[in-house]
Amino acid sequence: MLFSKKHNTVLLTVISSVLYFYTAYFLERANFSILLFLWCALFGSTYFLWKKNQHNFQLLVGISILFRLIFLFATPNLSQDFYRFIWDGRMILEGLNPYLSLPENFIEQQKYPVNEALSLYKGMGEMNGSHYTNYPPINQLCFLIAAIFANKSILGSVIVMRIIIILADIGILYFGKKLLEKLKLPIQNIFFYALNPFIIIEMTGNLHFESVMLLFLIWSLYQLQQQKWIWAALLLACSVTVKLIPLLFLPLFFQWFIKSDTHVFFKNKSIKNILLDVSILKLITFYGIIFIIIIGLFLPFYSPILTSNYSNSVGLWFRNFEFNASFYYIFREIGYLFRGYNEIVIIGQITPFLTVLFLMIITFLRKNKSMIELITAMLFGLSFYYFTTTTMHPWYIATLLILSIFTKYQFPIVWSIVIILSYQAYSNEPWKENLWFIILEYTIVYSYLIWELFIKKPTQKIEWEKLL
Repeated sequence: MLFSKKHNTVLLTVISSVLYFYTAYFLERANFSILLFLWCALFGSTYFLWKKNQHNFQLLVGISILFRLIFLFATPNLSQDFYRFIWDGRMILEGLNPYLSLPENFIEQQKYPVNEALSLYKGMGEMNGSHYTNYPPINQLCFLIAAIFANKSILGSVIVMRIIIILADIGILYFGKKLLEKLKLPIQNIFFYALNPFIIIEMTGNLHFESVMLLFLIWSLYQLQQQKWIWAALLLACSVTVKLIPLLFLPLFFQWFIKSDTHVFFKNKSIKNILLDVSILKLITFYGIIFIIIIGLFLPFYSPILTSNYSNSVGLWFRNFEFNASFYYIFREIGYLFRGYNEIVIIGQITPFLTVLFLMIITFLRKNKSMIELITAMLFGLSFYYFTTTTMHPWYIATLLILSIFTKYQFPIVWSIVIILSYQAYSNEPWKENLWFIILEYTIVYSYLIWELFIKKPTQKIEWEKLL
């Protein structure tokens, strides 16, 4: 029996390795049927691999790293964002501010500020090249490191960035395991992230830096659980300066510092007494550290037009871009019926305010005092944002996935499987979404979410008002 188990593990590892190798070096994004087959096969083989070895932590760590190393020398084939990463890093290396210029302007003027400029511009595409960069400073630092070590080779830059992402995932494994232990949760839960084919392909394969952001986020939460809130603030600021998404979580820390019930805390207290309360002073200091570090990291790039360029670039995601959206597509169709044209300018400005409102509701009306409660609030706060956003790229789910392993909810795992349906859009030239695939994706996700919230075992059932 022992030999059989080892034999099966070796066989499943080999099969998965072959599938990853084909995905890394031979797959074409436009070939959706092959991509779908590889995706399903990888999730199937990974499930049995995890099932048979879930209590062998060291083995699964080794296999997780092995699968990532398979991609080491591959040029990403499912995303072209990495070309802009390389461009930005080389701009900084040349002493140029990447936030102040557009790649297309250089190309139109036949000026080539970085090595392989034409190849990089062609690779990133006209849409990417016509917008200001929106990658925060620590993300830019990763791009700069790639430029330092490989300034004249696109593949060399890819390898350097991939090593950074692999190291970040190893860090997530380390701190994720320690946080699971502190919360008395099964440590094998970390492999819902580390072994997940979605994570391996989107992060290591496609070079999305959510892994680096999540390393700082999980490390921060671990420090917070250790009551080291100053270190937690520093690390959370680092997370924000890789990707801005953790900014959404800031209100949710209120109850972590204010341990008493919200209405009790504010009852019969003057503003002066509230501001002088020790817990409030800690909270203000926590937020202060975060914002001071964020501002400090942006200072080397400061220019009078930095703010407008950066805000305009970020704003494009709300005003111009549409991809794999959920409720937004429903609202858009309603807009077509009543007004006859797309409502993205209106709807895209409303949905962020709805997200802020939802975050305020779960900040003050939901119990978020323990770490598991806090992470659960983060999970649903971010889910609300993704459910209402105009643009939902596959790699965004990584944050939901890592948060879910510290909760009892698994709908992000289901979403990480069916998100592949969004790639059907790239089988068309030019790319175009088939809304039936989007409907199928969200039908599965919402059905599972509803089942988890209302139908799951009575002991685990949660009432909606308690969630809020």
